Amino acid sequence: MTQPLELDPSKLFVIAGPCVIESVDTCLRIAERVKQACDRLGITYIFKASFDKANRSSQASFRGPGLQDGLVVLETIKREIGVPVLTDIHEPDQAKIAAKVVDVLQIPAFLARQTDLLYACGATGRWVNIKKGQFMAPQEMASAIAKVTAGHPNTKVMLTERGTFFGYNRLVNDFTALPVMKKNGCPVVFDITHSTQQPAALGHQSGGNPEFSPMLSRAAVAAGVDGLFLECHPDPEHAKSDSATVLHLDAVEPLLRSCAQIAELRKQWA
Repeated sequence: MTQPLELDPSKLFVIAGPCVIESVDTCLRIAERVKQACDRLGITYIFKASFDKANRSSQASFRGPGLQDGLVVLETIKREIGVPVLTDIHEPDQAKIAAKVVDVLQIPAFLARQTDLLYACGATGRWVNIKKGQFMAPQEMASAIAKVTAGHPNTKVMLTERGTFFGYNRLVNDFTALPVMKKNGCPVVFDITHSTQQPAALGHQSGGNPEFSPMLSRAAVAAGVDGLFLECHPDPEHAKSDSATVLHLDAVEPLLRSCAQIAELRKQWA
């Protein structure tokens, strides 16, 4: 295992990449572009991509290359681009295997209360990013943290806000949830692309309103988040997952530049 990821609390960090691993070439292209942007802006970068999208709206949707092949791609990104990597897991048995490669294990929002999954992630000693369930109140995340750290007090946890259900196919963002979750002493991340999602709104897949991502990201940084989560792609229309919400790769640096400026201003307000 490599040394655990260390995050500087004075610096904004970004978790970014494609929704799902499509090919090693696409992942390398995205990781290289985003890393260059983050290096210019003084932002810590963590690459993300899923080896399996186990909760697609339709069983006919592309899920990814699977655990073993996906980890090969993530290891390639880590080695060739020189950045820490994150992936989500869905079953307890996947935690130990994925932890051999990735720096951050991610708990999908629909699984944020799955006790055995949280326990297994905590046992690896890796960072664990718990996405707040769309059905959960921010104060409930303290229980999720406790499951990860039970018997493993050195495990580091971050929490990600990704919107809350409000009726069918609709998410809303409660920015008061961010300071509530920060009371746990963990880094808090705001997912700017999934927050614009309209779950299963198209019947066979989710819709979205990605034009709101820049506004949401700036509001989240002003509200005090430590990191941003976003999905991006060089050709969003043909992305194999979440094509309705992923940002165009060209839009990432301008968005992050504005967020970095707000993060600097925020230091003056503190």
